Amino acid sequence: MQSLNETFSALADPTRRAILARLAIGEATVLELAKPFAMSQPAISRHLKVLEGAGLILRRVEGTKRPCRLAKSGVEAADRWLEMLRGALEKNYQRLDAVLAETKPGNEQEENR
Repeated sequence: MQSLNETFSALADPTRRAILARLAIGEATVLELAKPFAMSQPAISRHLKVLEGAGLILRRVEGTKRPCRLAKSGVEAADRWLEMLRGALEKNYQRLDAVLAETKPGNEQEENR
């Protein structure tokens, strides 16, 4: 499994995020991935190498083509980390809601003080 640092470093580039979004639709070759971008095929290949190194995509050899697809394990690792953050945020919001409920005018706890 790749490190989260590599994963999020790879995701920092908008071109690489666009490539991943395209691969979310389905497998694609380097030429298909290069079409929407104003860059050379070698430049796209360099982006793919970074994504592959981060564990976000897998490539296979099919004759002269090198189809790419999303790598489930790499995407899931990033998602687990983000889920941990979502859980922490949810707890923070729940604590804030509790504090706001206590300070709300007309609150029984306030009236009893």
